[in-house]
Amino acid sequence: MKIFNGFNITQNYHNSIILIGNFDGVHLGHQKLFKRARKYKNKFKCKIGVITFNPIPKMFFNKKLKHFKLMSLSQKIDQFKKQKVDFLINQKFSKKFSKIKAELFIKKYLKKKIQTKVLFVSNNFRFGNKREGDTKLLKFFEKKCNYKLIIPQPLKKNNKIISSTEIRKLLSNGNLDKANLYLSRKWEIEGKVEKGRKIGGKIGFATCNIDIGNYIIAKPGVYSVKVKLDTNQKKINGIANLGFRPTFNQNKILLEVNLFNFNRNIYNKKIAVKFIKFIRREKKFKSIKQLTNQIKKDIRIAKRSLK
Repeated sequence: MKIFNGFNITQNYHNSIILIGNFDGVHLGHQKLFKRARKYKNKFKCKIGVITFNPIPKMFFNKKLKHFKLMSLSQKIDQFKKQKVDFLINQKFSKKFSKIKAELFIKKYLKKKIQTKVLFVSNNFRFGNKREGDTKLLKFFEKKCNYKLIIPQPLKKNNKIISSTEIRKLLSNGNLDKANLYLSRKWEIEGKVEKGRKIGGKIGFATCNIDIGNYIIAKPGVYSVKVKLDTNQKKINGIANLGFRPTFNQNKILLEVNLFNFNRNIYNKKIAVKFIKFIRREKKFKSIKQLTNQIKKDIRIAKRSLK
């Protein structure tokens, strides 16, 4: 997959099928779009391209929104490849870009710069200065700018629209099973292993500490996990605590992972943590002994869920 940082794409990527959106999570609803796009690809014998924005516009406009994303850009790129996307336009979202008039975006970017052949957007898609552009405006310029506009119906399960917003809610509420179902895979956090206070090691449960960056905060608690090291494709079973460690009066959100039957030094290594099962919510213990007894119980439950 070819990646362009902006709209200056080479001519051989012109006249393509274009999908615009954040595609956070690349969930079942997104996957339905890509499946339909592939049918048009076979029909018109052209490429599939995605336009996405970095940072997510909502995070750009709301600086207080620190923990929001379901996935990193590298994870998103991996999923685009699986969906047979041919190229990505990764547009930096800035104050200057946000002020582009909607009509100018259509004429200059969609028409002139990339010569869009088929355009896929969601029914609630908004764009341009002050979100002035919508699907009606795209429809108005459809013939003038020589593209075919596709606005698919959102995918529903049990009368609920599958969306990134819904998946964020599910994770925040501890409904990991349903979130994983809507993603069609296990939710995953990527991050670099940092040096911590080594409290886990002192009580017999050494952990890898990962700063979760701007990922959404799933329900604080204990999870069974599978971990992939950057240098090793084999997944390692483990247990994770996502939260604030109330027993030790920590106030920063942290992901701590105890890997089973593993004792290598992986400081500064990038790892991917797949969340398999929510075991229990985070709680404050009266003593270290009480905490260690609970961790032993959690590990037994985690191992059963990872079989």
